[in-house]
Amino acid sequence: MTRPIGVFDSGVGGLTVLRAMRELLPCEDFVYLGDTARFPYGRKPREMIRGFAKENAVFLESQGAKMIVIACNTASTCADSSTATVPVIGVIEPGVMAASAASSGGVIGVIATRGTIASGAYQSRLEAAGHEVWAQSCPMLAPLVEEGLSDSLEAQILIEHYLKTRPKNLDALILGCTHYPVLKNAIAAHLGDTISVVDSAFATANVVKKSLETKALQTHQTTRGSVTHFITGDPQSYQHTANVIGGVDGEMHHLEIEALLAAGHKRLQPT
Repeated sequence: MTRPIGVFDSGVGGLTVLRAMRELLPCEDFVYLGDTARFPYGRKPREMIRGFAKENAVFLESQGAKMIVIACNTASTCADSSTATVPVIGVIEPGVMAASAASSGGVIGVIATRGTIASGAYQSRLEAAGHEVWAQSCPMLAPLVEEGLSDSLEAQILIEHYLKTRPKNLDALILGCTHYPVLKNAIAAHLGDTISVVDSAFATANVVKKSLETKALQTHQTTRGSVTHFITGDPQSYQHTANVIGGVDGEMHHLEIEALLAAGHKRLQPT
């Protein structure tokens, strides 16, 4: 119960998920792995991404994680959690469940990166649940967020451009990239009050909270939990970009890729 929750992403977008979990679970400790040295995942082969996800999960387990949250849509579509020794939660299923609950029978939309849209991960799950789906890749939104332009005229122009082909009977929209919650207010303002905007970060946080309760893993601490960050790339670049998205309070450590891989090799050794 006192062990931390492990979280990983290829960069800083997963900090929106971390922020949502800290709001909902303020007394839990977290270990966040930002694999910025191998960013971006979306342009790489699926088998390679699956390998990265496994290595990240094993490292977080080596840090004592009691649960692992894949705070990356691309990795969530590729990861194989069958070898993990702790519960694993991705961001796809929580977003799908929240959108299904929010929809009143119209079309559910998904906006995400090219890789996530091309994978069909959201579309296939929503269609299996009986929903009609509209999907749109938005490759320029994540870079715009990282540049600190979420409240800019450029953001408004891009949002209008990407959403202009949405069907008239759209009644829910999933923000299918962990950068997009930063744009939630701008997107909601463009869509109006009749369309529910589903923040997959908060949807994931809710699922994590319920899972901790179900598995009796929630902490008994009553004080504010801590965060430890491990960054495989340049920590200063990470901190600069992360401040735009959600801040980087807590300890920060540079993690060489060799050390990341060594954690996996150590776990595979016979005891």
